[in-house]
Amino acid sequence: MTLQDKVAIITGAASGIGRSIARKFAAEGAKIVIADMDEDRLAKVHAEVGGDMMLCDVSKPEQTAALVHRAIDLHGRIDILCNNAGVLDNLTPATDTDDELWDKVIAVNMTGPFQLSRAVLKHMVEQGSGSIVNTTSAAGLNGGRGGCSYTASKHGLVGLTRSIAWFYGPKGIRCNAVAPGAIQTRMASTLVPHMEGFERYQGYFATIPPHGKAIQVADVVAFLASDAAGYVNGAVMPVDGGWSTF
Repeated sequence: MTLQDKVAIITGAASGIGRSIARKFAAEGAKIVIADMDEDRLAKVHAEVGGDMMLCDVSKPEQTAALVHRAIDLHGRIDILCNNAGVLDNLTPATDTDDELWDKVIAVNMTGPFQLSRAVLKHMVEQGSGSIVNTTSAAGLNGGRGGCSYTASKHGLVGLTRSIAWFYGPKGIRCNAVAPGAIQTRMASTLVPHMEGFERYQGYFATIPPHGKAIQVADVVAFLASDAAGYVNGAVMPVDGGWSTF
């Protein structure tokens, strides 16, 4: 498996799974453009892995458009898009999910990946090739892995993945997703859960396998993005230690 000289955009690259994806892609020889809202942490990752960096709030259409233009201006093509940026909803159930929380989670977790995918697809269609890998979640496959807005957003991202795979597969473009379970990340460790959501959730703690590492997700993302997965399209691959089997 190699990503040598592949041009890749990676969002949410300042920490956690995104940082591990950036490290993995750089080690595989990819030309990476990393993006995040956290300037300090993103700069540290950039200093480590090289490539190019850009501040980007994926919920802002003008910023996602600028990110795609940046990659094209630098490299003339986009081979890979990793839609990894995401936010949690702290296990908030529907009755306590206000419009502000709903809009924020949907904007970052679903609308942002849609807008980025739409933008890069134009270039990938012209190229006749490309690979999009979305970071969904175990919450995108089940109803009891997150709060209302998070679960809805990740289910939506699964649908986006399969729609793009179906429409654009004949044009040489693949779209797949990873569905991480309990992964050791800064975002997960700083979660302050909604009390009712936590009480409902804690009865199922015993079903969670030992927490995985971000690099274990990044390894699967790199595979899906590479030519080694050339006949894999529309797949949603759990990376959860078998949690989805419970």
